[in-house]
Amino acid sequence: MLLELQIRDFAIIDRLHLRLGEGFTVLTGETGAGKSIIIDALGMLRGEKVDVTFVRAGCTRARIEGVFSLDDCPQVAPLLREHDLLDDDDGQVIVVREISAESGRSVARINGRAVNTAVLRELGGRLIDIHGQHEGLSLFNPRTHLEMLDRFGELLSLREQVASQVQILRGLRNELADLRRNEAQRQARIEELRFLIEDVTAARVRPGEEEDLVRERQVVQNMARVTGLATEAYADLYAGREGGRTPGRPIIELIATVAGNLAELARLDPSVESMATTASELHYQLEDLAAALRTYRLGLDADPGRLDALEDRLTVLRDLQRKYGGDLASLVERAANAETEIERLQNSAVHIVELERQEAATLAELGSLASRLSQRRREVGDELAQRIEGAMGDLAMPQVRFFVSIKQTPDQQGIPLAGRKVAVDRTGIDQVEFQIAPNPGEPLKPLAKIASGGESARLLLALKSILSRVDEVATLIFDEIDVGVGGRAGQVVGQKLWTITENHQVICISHLPQVAAFADTHYHIRKEFEPGRTRTQVQRLDEHQRIDELAAMLDGSPSEHSRANAREIIERAIAWKVKRQVSTP
Repeated sequence: MLLELQIRDFAIIDRLHLRLGEGFTVLTGETGAGKSIIIDALGMLRGEKVDVTFVRAGCTRARIEGVFSLDDCPQVAPLLREHDLLDDDDGQVIVVREISAESGRSVARINGRAVNTAVLRELGGRLIDIHGQHEGLSLFNPRTHLEMLDRFGELLSLREQVASQVQILRGLRNELADLRRNEAQRQARIEELRFLIEDVTAARVRPGEEEDLVRERQVVQNMARVTGLATEAYADLYAGREGGRTPGRPIIELIATVAGNLAELARLDPSVESMATTASELHYQLEDLAAALRTYRLGLDADPGRLDALEDRLTVLRDLQRKYGGDLASLVERAANAETEIERLQNSAVHIVELERQEAATLAELGSLASRLSQRRREVGDELAQRIEGAMGDLAMPQVRFFVSIKQTPDQQGIPLAGRKVAVDRTGIDQVEFQIAPNPGEPLKPLAKIASGGESARLLLALKSILSRVDEVATLIFDEIDVGVGGRAGQVVGQKLWTITENHQVICISHLPQVAAFADTHYHIRKEFEPGRTRTQVQRLDEHQRIDELAAMLDGSPSEHSRANAREIIERAIAWKVKRQVSTP
């Protein structure tokens, strides 16, 4: 609900501050006084296009600020939270728009944070709906008709069941499409896995084998040098060297002598016990080293054909890696897991059959739900049409025919309906559009294409009065919707506008005293002239001032006779409102 509206330097308004409450607020005044300028300012808060001419002459910028309560707008809080604009501890949302006179550009802020025009439009459209004799916005947009019909008929729960089944069906069909589309790839994958198993099995690959072969190849390629080094090392340790002026003694023999001398010395001087121990340990370690060297030397294979065998084996392993990619360890692991994957792939045909069974069952369930929803929409559509035609009769248009068109689109991938297949989505199988024939003998036409003027204004009012309980926008603004309406029908217009306040805040610009008489709050708008300037002033009227204003609307200027008529009109409106409140739970 709109709590406050502040306008500064906008058109001929220099400063304006309105405090608004629940119920029915009426703005009246002479033509050109600035009533529609206030509606234009509210349009700016909805995100409508700006114009530099909106900035008051001689000012640098225009500013419009609206303070809205969130208590009656549950659909707004999630949007604010989505864009990180919600102040959880406030319960209000403040929308500001400024227009620069220099650049003509505007800046929008929601709760103090700058937002782009798209976000402003999305939020503004959920806070305010503006209706005039030339526009109906949401009601004249065919995309909203299905939503309104479902809300009017309380069909949202059934529609959610349809949406749930549609989601399940889409999931099944996507999975089936993937399986069918990949059938050729599936067969190729099975063959690839079988070849992998056969090749790895035939090659008898073991992890780490390639590294072992590379090391052995290096030894075989340098066999002479390896043998010589091993022989010399063993000789130095155990056999000693031949030649020279004095024969070389083996290292083991020398260390044995050193260990014996140190052992003898330790008996004489215990302080060298650790050195004797070290020498003894070195003796034993060198004996172990000599034995290992002897074993290594004896194990060297001098077969000239060994190098060829190693190269052949390495070629087999590397060809396998090039063919399948990855190292030998991963090939062995992939081959070990290949049988499991082959089994899964071979079972996909069985999986397809199961998915097709689930698809058929889901289609049957969805067909039943969607058909039931479509039938309920037709019943609710007939009820809505009857009520709107009745409301149009109250508004002096008894010949109007209203119709809720419900159609389906053929689709071979859709659900069966009466021997054919029709498209389905999360809302069901129906395309809904409101149609009207304003005059006898005329064909039904889409609501969006009817003539503008008082005719469309009254239709809009009839629709709003009936659909108001399912309209989520809290604040509805009607700009001269009573144009072309006479006094007798004006009484009904006032009644219907006031009735809408049972579910909404209603703000209306009116020229009819019969409408203004139903106001819970009445503002008078007038122009004031100063040297070189014109400004708009707004005054909230008390009971006596209201009588004078309605009298002026009736007769041009208040007189005793016109005041008496005004009192009668107001009393009649009050009596109707009291009766309505008593009869409505």
